Amino acid sequence: MSPRPVAVPKRSEDESSEGPGSTGSARKVELAQVTSCSPPRALHGAVSATGVPANCTRPLAIVTTLFFMWGFLTCLNDILVPHLKSIFDLSYAKVSLVQFSFFSAYFLFSVPWSKAVNALGYQRTMVVGLILMAVGALLFLPAASLVSFPLFLGALIVLAAGVAGLQVSANPYVVVLGKPETASSRLDLTQAFNSLGTTIAPKIGGLFILAAAPLAADELAKLAPAALHAYRVQEAASVKTPYLIIAGVLVVLAVLIAVSNLPRISTATESANQTLNDSLWKHRNLIFGALGIFTYVGAEVSIGSFLVNYFGQPHIGGLSPKAAAGYVSFYWGGAMVGRFLGAPLLRRFKAGHLLAICAIGAAALVGTSMLSEGQVALWTILAVGLFNSIMFPTIFSLGVAELGPLTSSGSGILNMAIVGGAILPLLQGTLADRIGIQSAFFIPVLCYLYILYFALNGSRPNSQRLRAA
Repeated sequence: MSPRPVAVPKRSEDESSEGPGSTGSARKVELAQVTSCSPPRALHGAVSATGVPANCTRPLAIVTTLFFMWGFLTCLNDILVPHLKSIFDLSYAKVSLVQFSFFSAYFLFSVPWSKAVNALGYQRTMVVGLILMAVGALLFLPAASLVSFPLFLGALIVLAAGVAGLQVSANPYVVVLGKPETASSRLDLTQAFNSLGTTIAPKIGGLFILAAAPLAADELAKLAPAALHAYRVQEAASVKTPYLIIAGVLVVLAVLIAVSNLPRISTATESANQTLNDSLWKHRNLIFGALGIFTYVGAEVSIGSFLVNYFGQPHIGGLSPKAAAGYVSFYWGGAMVGRFLGAPLLRRFKAGHLLAICAIGAAALVGTSMLSEGQVALWTILAVGLFNSIMFPTIFSLGVAELGPLTSSGSGILNMAIVGGAILPLLQGTLADRIGIQSAFFIPVLCYLYILYFALNGSRPNSQRLRAA
């Protein structure tokens, strides 16, 4: 492969640490030569998307393992929700704190992680994120031993803080590692393996965590305090083995990423000779994209969190928690299939147009499930997963389009918006306690309608807006 020019900014000694939206920071860029996807030792700056060699299969494959892992862990929450609800006899609103704790970590830690990417680089940030995830997984052991719902929430926050680090570093890494015109397709393909993790997680979680049938609320009320505590200890203990294994796998992945020779790609850095007159807030596609991520994640998590309880309703499926957990895999499996199918489609058709079609399909299916019963209600809500498939990678890539050296900071903003997975399920859970779990699904319908707007209008980058003006 012949050498290709790569933009490499030089770092100044008095480099400032202004916030992601700062303007007036100075930058200097020179050209280097990269002959393969394994960078030379001296390469420490930004690599432009057009400057990265096309044959980057190996680093993409390594990073894709991270997508699988955080998808697996995120979807285990859908099993924890009904499990902890039965152990602690919680309302829908209170058990929604599981997702609130997990996804609020994205809002709290995404900007610090984006600063970590600038300081440490993408690869080291991935390693730190994996170690933090392992710590969070290990915290499930004392939470289960003490049978403490607050400790479970604390463990989830630590675990999710690590996942946020992977999201902030891995998503833009995949976007930049290749041609910009195929960024949506490339990120969609890696997200397909994320969906593989979400598809497997309900099956494994149902097998280990929901193995025993929980006692009903009236049965729990009849137990003496000592018997109730013993029951809760026994039920809570079912999470220990899965999360201990998960912690071990995360440590192995951290070592694998640490010793791998991945391309060094980072945002452009500051110098004293040139001024970049740009700001994140000048890119409307980023702002609308952040709201798109908020609504998409909120809708997806709101649906997934309540499927086990929804399918247990007598007029829907009347299923036991373990049996319902098996059906949840179809929801996430649809997203996996859609992402594998979507990767080639995104190379042939405009990303915004495909996103609009998926938003219409998802809204129609949720609406149908709300207005029906039995198998129709069950399978239409499961089919939403197929239309969810390309949404996150497409919204993300459209949101960071034309950000250039601001891509890392823009990624932090988009990942903060994943807090939608904390807020909207809590809102839906509160409504479910009042108007019923089926009627509360109107929240995701509203979310998909906004995504339709983003696909058709809000996603246009500045270059398209200027041409249209």
